[in-house]
Amino acid sequence: MASFQLRDYQQEAVSATLKHFRKTNESAVIVLPTGSGKSLVIAELARLAKQKILILTHVKELVEQNHQKYESYGLTAGIYSAGLKKKENQYQVTFASIQSAARNLSDFNHQYSLIIIDECHRVNMANDNKTQEQEPKPDQSQEQEDLNQYQKIIHQLKQSNPDVKLLGLTATPYRLGMGWIYRKHYRGIVRSESERPFEHCIYELPLRYLIKRQYLTEPKLVDATIEHYDFSSLCENSSGEYNATDVNHLLNKNHRVTQGIIEQVIELGDKRQGIMIFAATVDHAKEIFSYLPAQHSALITGATDSAERDHLIKAFKLKELKYLVNVSVLTTGFDAPHVDMIAILRPTQSVSLYQQIIGRGLRLCDNKKDCLVIDYTGNDFDLYQPEVGEKKPNSQSQPVQVSCPSCEFPNIFWGICDDDGHLVEHYGRRCQGLIEDQQCDYRFVFKECPHCGGENDIAARKCLQCSSVLVDPDDMLKKALQLKDAKVLRCAGTSLIEQEGKLKVIYHDEEGSELSESFDFSKANQVIIFNQLFSQRLKINLSTTKEIKIESIAQALKVSAYFPSPDFVIARKQKYYWKIKERLFDYQGRYRKANQL
Repeated sequence: MASFQLRDYQQEAVSATLKHFRKTNESAVIVLPTGSGKSLVIAELARLAKQKILILTHVKELVEQNHQKYESYGLTAGIYSAGLKKKENQYQVTFASIQSAARNLSDFNHQYSLIIIDECHRVNMANDNKTQEQEPKPDQSQEQEDLNQYQKIIHQLKQSNPDVKLLGLTATPYRLGMGWIYRKHYRGIVRSESERPFEHCIYELPLRYLIKRQYLTEPKLVDATIEHYDFSSLCENSSGEYNATDVNHLLNKNHRVTQGIIEQVIELGDKRQGIMIFAATVDHAKEIFSYLPAQHSALITGATDSAERDHLIKAFKLKELKYLVNVSVLTTGFDAPHVDMIAILRPTQSVSLYQQIIGRGLRLCDNKKDCLVIDYTGNDFDLYQPEVGEKKPNSQSQPVQVSCPSCEFPNIFWGICDDDGHLVEHYGRRCQGLIEDQQCDYRFVFKECPHCGGENDIAARKCLQCSSVLVDPDDMLKKALQLKDAKVLRCAGTSLIEQEGKLKVIYHDEEGSELSESFDFSKANQVIIFNQLFSQRLKINLSTTKEIKIESIAQALKVSAYFPSPDFVIARKQKYYWKIKERLFDYQGRYRKANQL
């Protein structure tokens, strides 16, 4: 019987899980980097369990690895995996592949107290448009099939026990197109206002912690200065990735580049033990393989026969092969500690995939001092601090800290700074701080309801306060542009002047055109209208939570430097002048704003 002593952080993760589920049944996520020993955390949780539990993952290698760690305690558990030729569900603890479990739901009619999902970033939201019993369509990807299958088994177990608890473990708690897979972080951060597969992140360990304490190998990130691909001309598909046909078309024009890259990989990897090369497509992988020494190389794709795949992986782990080329099949569940060089030849918009790829080379091994990582595709990610809440708005953006004027929470948003490091603007919408388990309601930008004046997210279609339908600003602009008596001004700035005893607000576009409106502060209703239009946004620009009420022209002129400018102004032609009908603030849509290319 082997005995494992949990590391400090592994014990902390176990303790955090027990503490969480003692007070709530809400789903939870533990975030531990690749190579940190998630299987030991799973084994300890399974050992402590008093009732029946199910541990799910998507590849047989992880099923087997997690099962072995558990049985090393001298305990017995079942394996339910067609790939491992076992279907055992009579034990208190069962390690199962998601594919096998979802295809045999009737074998899981017992009452389970806990579901543990390894590599839980693969779990998507339940599809409300499909019943849980529907099979995936033949043309769906394997990953999409897996996602639907996770929801099937969760639904099945909830039929027997509505209080079954759900715990996920992953190194990368985000999905392309979704962002974070959980809503609330235990450090008081709201990751998403929308529903997510998991509710809470209850423990997280940064990659730097493990590298600094020499639990993982340090990645040596090197820019590809000699040869590289330029994928900037490609367009993302609906899933946020690049179309394989488009990638192949581009790569077919770059055979010399590919050959030059592989020549450099061979040269730089001369004294390396194991080299993994990640290709963009199957055709690309075959080309890469043709430039490598055949007797020391292997190629694995999704079409590789299972027995052949196992044979090649075994030979690679035994160092009988030095180069292993693959296409999207060895990013998770693959453990070869001697890998000390990673060559990335595939583009991706997924920070999760990027981290999983590099994670293949971070495990400790004898005679291994670091892992050389060369990216030949220009994937622009920070391995240690991935920013995944929102897609990077533009190339000038960087993570910036913005304190909430209401709760003082230090938000991290995308933003732009000047040459001296001062914040010019940021793209945050709402404060991410948690106050007594509720998200702070302060909004940096918002869409105002014309019916009740309530503040809503700029993408909202229905008012949160009064449930009125909010007009789509793109529809509003499109309609105005089609009218002969309407004028749409793309506002580049706003100025205030006093004219004939009134406050004149002038909106300027990029080419010098103007629209204007005046407010008579001697009339109470005009003061009310002015403050309804501008005071809340003026408060945001002044970074204050105090209510602001402008009651005189002098007071308005005093804060003119902070006066909010709309992105678009819509006016309708009257007999002798243009009357402003709409001011669109915080616009996000298909029309270009001022000072944008």
